[in-house]
Amino acid sequence: MAGNVNEFELGAQKSLEFGSDYVLVLRSLSGFWAIEDRCSHDDNELLGGPVTERDGSAPSIKCLRHGATFDLGTGKALTLPAFKAVKSYRVVLEGTQVWVESKT
Repeated sequence: MAGNVNEFELGAQKSLEFGSDYVLVLRSLSGFWAIEDRCSHDDNELLGGPVTERDGSAPSIKCLRHGATFDLGTGKALTLPAFKAVKSYRVVLEGTQVWVESKT
């Protein structure tokens, strides 16, 4: 479990250990998202990066170190210097609990 819904105010971000990875779970205007907490460019964490809502797409998050951005729905690298995707995860809400699951 990633936490309780009330722990995630709008804009909240939380990094959690998930198997051998760290996963960033966050709440944006468009819902809950989970992505590998790692920039594929230099392994810097994404925690604390600004989130941008995008019309017709999942929001993106920007790495604070060099400015690479990633799609929160797919993990796809959207801007250089990153060009490799990171893992994205499914977020499931069960009552007031927030769960993170691997995508299959």
